[in-house]
This record gives sequence, C-alpha cells and structure tokens, in this order.
Amino acid sequence: MQQKSSVEEIRTRFDNDVERFANLETGQSATIDSPLALDLIAEAAVVSTPHAMRLLDVGCGAGNYSLKLLARLPKLEVTLVDLSQPMLARAEQRLRNSGCRKVTTIQTDVRELELPALSTDIVVAAAVLHHLRTDAEWRNVFGNFGAWLSPGGSCWIFDLLDTATPALRSMFQRRYGEYLESLGGVEYRDKVFAYIEHEDTPRPLLEQLDLLRAAGIAQLELLHKNGPFAAFGGVKC
Repeated sequence: MQQKSSVEEIRTRFDNDVERFANLETGQSATIDSPLALDLIAEAAVVSTPHAMRLLDVGCGAGNYSLKLLARLPKLEVTLVDLSQPMLARAEQRLRNSGCRKVTTIQTDVRELELPALSTDIVVAAAVLHHLRTDAEWRNVFGNFGAWLSPGGSCWIFDLLDTATPALRSMFQRRYGEYLESLGGVEYRDKVFAYIEHEDTPRPLLEQLDLLRAAGIAQLELLHKNGPFAAFGGVKC
C-alpha cells in the first residue's frame, strides 16, 4: 500500500472544514447524492428500528445524520464519535439546540473506540470507513458494530467505494470527475482526486456487505448506489 495520510493529517483537515459539513441541505457536496443518502439512511433506520432509544454516530462530522434521525425519533440518546474536536463541538451544539435529551461525545479514531456490548440500537457511519487501511481493521470495525448493536438494531453506511473490476473503476472515476467538474471545474476535480489518492482506501460494496453479514447484521439492504458511492446497511438478527 502506498503511503497514505496519517490520522493526525486527516484530523487536521477536518478540524479546518467544520462549516462545510454543517449543511443539511447540501450534505457534503463532493459526494454524489449526499442529501439523498442522508434522507434514505435516516428513514431506513427509523422504519427498521422504530423503537430505538440509542444512536451511535461514527465519524459524525457536524452532526447531520444525528439531526435527521432526531427529527424522526426525538427521544434518541446520541453518542457522537469523531477524530475532530471542532466537529464534535459543532455537532453537540446543534443537537442540544434541537432538543436532544442526551448527547455524549467521544473524540477518537473508530479503530480505537471501545464500547460495551449491546450498547446501541442504531449505528450510522457516513463518509468515514474509507479511512480504514488493513483487512484486520475492516474486520474489527465491522465486528464491533455488530457487537455494539442490540438484537434487532440496525447499522447504516454511506461511503466512497472501490470496485473489483478495473474497467468499471475507470468508468466510475470518469463519471465522478464529470460530476466534480460540474460543481467547481477542473481545478476542483483535481483537488478532490488528489486528496482521495492521498487519504482514502475504500473497499468494494460486496466486500463490505460480507463484513456486515459476518458481524451478525444479516438482513442486508442496498438503499442507493450511484457510481463510486452507496448507502447500505442492515438489521442485526
């Protein structure tokens, strides 16, 4: 594996980009269909886990996913996890302003997160897992999601994906590049591609679905896929 960004480098980038991630209308514009994925995951979590009382938002950013879920399940107790302390502070402020009855913040890397078994009813992880590196890290993080979920709990992911088919990888990159150019021109496209190359190590969708299944999250659903981005998840048996 080529040299990728360190955890500290990733933390610094997000420390300096809080407000861009605090927009419920646009989501994160560099990710295709981000607002749609936000709505789909929030609704899927609610209809699949309607009696949920505890939410774990991994890589919470400025709190968009938690806010969407709280609008539907206002009694949720929320645990926010992020590398960036400024992101956590912004998310906590927004959740408390929305009337959330209990907010807990944890500044850490998801690879180092330790929680009790069966301690949450919903896990959401948006645009964070592509920072995992090794096979063991992917297995451990997904295994933890399954262990932390209560029976009948659900886990929902929105993220950048890789593909096992080289020709499709080229096609998805071309189409994604066209999307980025439509937002900010060639310079913006090249900037996004540069930090993906330096920072990200995504995995294919089917591989991640297998990891969810191995973690006991067996009732799997693909909510949406567009090019190299997908929203998916499932319910723990």
